[in-house]
Amino acid sequence: MAVRTTTAEALVEEVFLFGRALKRAVTTGDEESPLPQALTGVLAILATEGECRQTDLANRLCVSQSALSRQIADLVDLGYIDRTPDPDDKRASRVRVSSEGGEKLKVIWDRRANRLREMLSDWSETEALAALDSIQKLNNTFNEDAQDTAHLKLIAR
Repeated sequence: MAVRTTTAEALVEEVFLFGRALKRAVTTGDEESPLPQALTGVLAILATEGECRQTDLANRLCVSQSALSRQIADLVDLGYIDRTPDPDDKRASRVRVSSEGGEKLKVIWDRRANRLREMLSDWSETEALAALDSIQKLNNTFNEDAQDTAHLKLIAR
């Protein structure tokens, strides 16, 4: 049986509210980090994707090339990203997380995971795994749809 419109509408609202609440929850205490949230996001996606061209990373992040270029420059200056010429296209460059960037990201992820674990202290492991399963199912569903609309990746946030 298909999901009712009212259920889908409520789910959309809750997903957006959840995204905001999660960001606020896990970034509390990140003030100690000199790395702004936007740069943390770029670093995290790059760590997941691995070495790639800047243009591919911009498409993956759904941001303009110029916005990403400034963020990459900041991360290179901090020593968290290595940038090298693309061997296939000398006009382009490839980027990857440096060892310092990997260490910084690990500190941030550990702090966020500990913060979330504290917040879930009254949850059982079964409840947490059920929530994880639901979120993974949503992500898989949303990503299937995103693959069908890959041509829309050029739209910047």
